[in-house]
Amino acid sequence: MNKEPVTDSSGNVFADLGFSAEESTLLAMRAELMVRLRDTIKQRGWTQQEAAEKLGIGQSRVSDLMRGKWDKFSLDMLITLTTRTGQHVELVVG
Repeated sequence: MNKEPVTDSSGNVFADLGFSAEESTLLAMRAELMVRLRDTIKQRGWTQQEAAEKLGIGQSRVSDLMRGKWDKFSLDMLITLTTRTGQHVELVVG
């Protein structure tokens, strides 16, 4: 049986896919914030319309967020939206 080789992850899927260090860091940060925002919306039981009102964006933008359309959100916007949920965003450099 032929098995595909398994490569250990670096911890950043974007780096593993070949993105530059800078871009993979930004993409990972955006992905993490999107996951947290989606989880917050689900945990609080908000409809997309309720989330839109609380976040100060249109319902279609909430739909984009819930569908994981990361290319439609800048890091700045994701930080702003996370802050609007009452959460604190902190950058830890390691």
